[in-house]
Amino acid sequence: MIKRFIPYYKPHFKLFAFDMFCALTVSAIDLVFPLISRQFINVYIPNQNIDKMLNLSMMVGGVFLVRMFCYYFMAYWGHVVGARMEHDMRRDLYRHIQRLPFTYFDENKTGQIMARLVGDLSEVAELAHHGPEDLFISVLMLLGSFLLLLTINVPLTLLVFFFVLLLVLFTVSRRKMMMRAFKSVRKKHAEINANVENSISGIRLAKSFANEAFEIEKFAISNMEHRESKKDAFRAMGIFSSGTHFMADMIGLIVIAAGGIFVAYGWINIGDLVAYLLYTAHFIRPVRRLIQFTQQYQSGMAGFNRFIEIMDIVPAIVDSDNAKELTDIKGEIHFEKVDFKYDDKTGYIFKDFDLQIRAGQCVALVGPSGVGKTTISHLIPRFYDISEGSISLDGENIKELTLNSLRSHIGLVQQDVFIFYGSIYENILYGNPDADEEDVIESAKKANIHDFIMSLPEGYDSLVGERGVKLSGGQKQRISIARVFLKNPPILILDEATSSLDNATELAIQEAIEILAKERTTLIIAHRLSTIRNADDIIVLDDNKIAERGNHHALIELDGIYASLYRAQFDGFMPDTIESKKNII
Repeated sequence: MIKRFIPYYKPHFKLFAFDMFCALTVSAIDLVFPLISRQFINVYIPNQNIDKMLNLSMMVGGVFLVRMFCYYFMAYWGHVVGARMEHDMRRDLYRHIQRLPFTYFDENKTGQIMARLVGDLSEVAELAHHGPEDLFISVLMLLGSFLLLLTINVPLTLLVFFFVLLLVLFTVSRRKMMMRAFKSVRKKHAEINANVENSISGIRLAKSFANEAFEIEKFAISNMEHRESKKDAFRAMGIFSSGTHFMADMIGLIVIAAGGIFVAYGWINIGDLVAYLLYTAHFIRPVRRLIQFTQQYQSGMAGFNRFIEIMDIVPAIVDSDNAKELTDIKGEIHFEKVDFKYDDKTGYIFKDFDLQIRAGQCVALVGPSGVGKTTISHLIPRFYDISEGSISLDGENIKELTLNSLRSHIGLVQQDVFIFYGSIYENILYGNPDADEEDVIESAKKANIHDFIMSLPEGYDSLVGERGVKLSGGQKQRISIARVFLKNPPILILDEATSSLDNATELAIQEAIEILAKERTTLIIAHRLSTIRNADDIIVLDDNKIAERGNHHALIELDGIYASLYRAQFDGFMPDTIESKKNII
């Protein structure tokens, strides 16, 4: 995992190297200061050499100014290095998430993905900065102190380092326990994120069902689990921290007790003992740094491990090595002997399925829920890949086309329209981010939404609220249609685009759809059969296969499934009402 972590330093190596140089400078100054103190006590003070004391003090003061600058650089630019690495990891993770197939999002909660993208990587940023810095300073101080202490008194140094060895062994023994605990915290943090995101998104539903108490109780459970996971992590951290600090304190006690005995027997003088005590203080500081580094390493690596888990997911739907750009498209679609199922836990949606749609043709798909109508609309742009068979566009297998060029030629309008938080203008512009203002306005006019937009105080700059809560269902549908007008694709897929709308709104949207569908290959999925009467071809799906096919009048005369559905849908309507609905198309 370390090998995966280190390359993120490369773009910021110069800044990181200077940060390490500052750490080296600070360590060197800390190592020299006890020697200067020893010289003061053993030589300058007994000889009352005031000039040398003043000169050396001024020099040390200058060195401390250098150390102050180094600490500033480490505290400021060192953190900048960590923040930049966090930025790079988040960028790579977000790009990778954008490439993952629908199946990943079908199986993972939005809040959990957000936690990995935001929360986990903030811990990694702290490790990226403090980790190498603390480790470098600590190792340098330990080795430097050890060598210098040996020059003062070998037996005392060996005694001290025996306890250091015990400290290292204890640290290693507790590392795995802390790693498991911190990983559990990150998982529970992701869970609580997911629950909060889900609950806040559905707050209107919760209020409409008066289920606030239920939501509070549900949140309390995940909140308690998160608290308990932190409790376990803090217990592991408490055992680790208390044990290591106890041993570090024991090192200081050994130096004072043993040093006092050594002075009493004349094995060491006062100046050397003072230097030894100062070195021990410097020596204990890197030990504490190592303790802090170990805690930070466990927490940071737990986050980085979760980052790697997603980065290691190989996107199932990618461009083939010889993928071609789709150009000069006519719009002929052909399903040939297609087998498809969503996963191994579910059965086949299609088995040996054939379907051909001519270029420029308007084709409607009807049938009971669950027969695969929406699945067809998701297979054409390769949101999912088929198991067997082929889907071709103008005679080219869609697996041999680049995903970007394939999807850029397909416009999809769904029943459940997603509106981004922001302005109406930004939401329409999403259809073609390179379009200019005139194109956006023209698209809105074609979608019959321009007059409504201009009636708002802020016009196109009006905010729509999260998920478009300030807009009605019909207004959101018309914005989605305006997006497709702006995209101007040769293939249009309408998935229940008007099924949840009232008659007046449906009429306005149907008019916009008729304009949009002209001279395009259009696939309409509809439950309201009134909206597909004028389709060139109506395909009735039943039992995951094509049961009937023909235009409206031919299927009515056939008196089969379509005719039964049509009669059932209009049963109870007055004749003039039915006729008025027919005129909608």
